[in-house]
Amino acid sequence: MTACAIEGGSAGAAATAEPEAESEAESGTEPDPEESGTESGPEEYGAEPEPEGPGDPGKFAGADVPGLPGSAADEGGPEASSAAGGPAAPADDGPLPGGFTLTADGAYAARLTAAPGPPGERAWYPERWTLDGPEPYAVPLPLGQPEEPDAQVAPLADGRVLIRRRVADRQMFSLLYPTGPGTGELLLGAVECAEMTLLPPSPDGRCVYALSAGEHHSSLWLVAGGAFGPEEVARIPGRCSGGAWLDRAGRMLALDRRAPGGGPVKAVAVDLGRGAEVTPLLQIAPGSDDRLLLADADSGLLLIRSDAPGHDRLGWGVLGSCLPVRFPECLRLADVAVTPFAVQPGQMLMPESCAVALRIDGAAGSWVGVWRPAGRRLHQFAAPLGWAPGAGYWSRDGVLRLPYANGATSCGVAMLDAPQDVEPSSETGRPGDTEGGAQPSAAVSAPAVCKPVPLGQAPLHRVARSD
Repeated sequence: MTACAIEGGSAGAAATAEPEAESEAESGTEPDPEESGTESGPEEYGAEPEPEGPGDPGKFAGADVPGLPGSAADEGGPEASSAAGGPAAPADDGPLPGGFTLTADGAYAARLTAAPGPPGERAWYPERWTLDGPEPYAVPLPLGQPEEPDAQVAPLADGRVLIRRRVADRQMFSLLYPTGPGTGELLLGAVECAEMTLLPPSPDGRCVYALSAGEHHSSLWLVAGGAFGPEEVARIPGRCSGGAWLDRAGRMLALDRRAPGGGPVKAVAVDLGRGAEVTPLLQIAPGSDDRLLLADADSGLLLIRSDAPGHDRLGWGVLGSCLPVRFPECLRLADVAVTPFAVQPGQMLMPESCAVALRIDGAAGSWVGVWRPAGRRLHQFAAPLGWAPGAGYWSRDGVLRLPYANGATSCGVAMLDAPQDVEPSSETGRPGDTEGGAQPSAAVSAPAVCKPVPLGQAPLHRVARSD
């Protein structure tokens, strides 16, 4: 693994792409912000606007749901997983969406949801979504008694769902699968541990790992896909968090680690094929907190959060590159949290052209952003009603699929074509000048809202499954 450095800084080797034509800061100093608008969310929610003209960068395709932002933001921090959407407040007529986790290829998803009822008496149960057919559908997986709301679920490539339950000071693991009218359960075993968190499913689709973090060391467990139940595969000095896969084989795992004696948080790479060997991954500045949020194995694009510029900023780099980390000004929005959750796959050796989906959380709720490193412009879109914030995946041809559930649709997928980036001229790029239809890179404009079309009339971007 190679380390990374901020442009203009002096720490280590680097891992990013070509420099952008925007001002950057020396390591440890805050860049001078460009002039930008102060609005940070949708301007209107009450009425659905008319479809935009031919210049519209993308349209949702859903099942008769208005393209409005979700009703409430997730209470999770800004470093949420790329594959999981946190709990969100439900619409008045919709079910309560729980954490939403997708397989690496987007074929299956799983969440913990609840049957309708008073908030204090909801019965929680796992639910599996099948997303790679002509129409998405959900399969409930309830057992004899409801689950606790803090249980975690993760889908596997064969359609089974792993569930983690906390029972006293133990973590119990099982695999759930539909069996006719009922639910089958395969007990995997238990781990004596008070706290444990599931990591994003491995890209191989067979394995799921979990992390147990302590003050002095963290344990990495293989909880599904092993031969003998849960197995501790690594004990890493320091307190670890996060979790992102760096390759398609499920061998290289990135974690954010704080050293046993304290100090800054630095992303490290764990090689599961070499006895869980740990090597540095991000070293932007000696005293900065450098976390890896997302990684794309095809292009090597890395999405990073670091306070090296003076405070927490969202940046990007390229794995193995010798160029510095960039912190685009267009991703620095006032009064909102911006978190990447999906990167367009299949862009071999073209990290700058990858479309990145971002979750934007503000006082008005959560909505969707789309950005490319080469474009240097953040496009904003209202999310479908009932979207699990932070859940979604890209197709190779640049279509973003956003799972949602609401009172009218129990299982739906809205589709958004990645917008084209139009380079603003020196005149249209100035704040306040909207001639030509271009927005300045740092402006926060109202998200575009498009009328959805029924899913049965939407173009299919994946073929139906044979089973």
